[in-house]
Amino acid sequence: MNTTPDDESTTEGGEGWSEDMELAPLHPRDAQAAEPDDDRPGERLQKVLARAGVGSRRVCEDMIDEGRISVNGKVVTVQGMRVDPETAVIAIDGRRIDIKNDKITYAMNKPFGVITAMSDDRGRPTVGDMMGDLAAGLVHVGRLDQDTEGLLLLTTDGELAHRLAHPSYEVKKTYLAQVSGSVPRDLGRRLRNGIELEDGPVAVDSFDLMDTHAGQSVVEIVLHEGRKHIVRRLLAEVGLPVNRLTRTAVGPIELARMRTGTIRKLTRSEVGALHELVGL
Repeated sequence: MNTTPDDESTTEGGEGWSEDMELAPLHPRDAQAAEPDDDRPGERLQKVLARAGVGSRRVCEDMIDEGRISVNGKVVTVQGMRVDPETAVIAIDGRRIDIKNDKITYAMNKPFGVITAMSDDRGRPTVGDMMGDLAAGLVHVGRLDQDTEGLLLLTTDGELAHRLAHPSYEVKKTYLAQVSGSVPRDLGRRLRNGIELEDGPVAVDSFDLMDTHAGQSVVEIVLHEGRKHIVRRLLAEVGLPVNRLTRTAVGPIELARMRTGTIRKLTRSEVGALHELVGL
């Protein structure tokens, strides 16, 4: 199993900061930092930010001074603000962050032939096998067919998984499909208007022809449908059988340059973007 680390190298909860450094006399906010907590409800914003891994408390205070932090849509302009970490919506530079960091979400580039399941009683390879020791408590967000490759999200956050997969939230997924044959000029319009399948109509959000060579074409499809084999069935219905199918994005999360079989932990900003997408 290959894993790549979280791409944000911030300091977790004041890690690496000694008590002596917190009392360093040259820092203008030392007296404030050393004062005992008062009885107001909630927690100091800089403490919540530091615990979420944004940086040391001093770094978080500097970010507040610079006007980079907002709470519930309003820019914070004073130090010492108190927030409820269970309900506050906190953003850095306009991007919501996940402050309840007890839950973890991973992105996997699922290889061809792997079952989207945490285990299999028939002994077939599964995404649970690929996650190994990381698998405890994880659920996969929706499914990819055994013969479909690409981006699969796995998380310990059950509510996030439910909302991302539920059709009512209309989370867009992006696919690259290699198909046999040439693509008619009007196909994009037809697919956006909707194609009737045996279990009802389906319309794509967008369609683009990416490449054509030697009787093969590569097309990109974006849709928020979640029905079984929907991309393969849709393209077969318009005379373009799929030879290879790769999911390249789920909402704002992209496969990008992840190699097949690799796994990475989503960053705080990525998780925050997913929460924002589904109203968490």
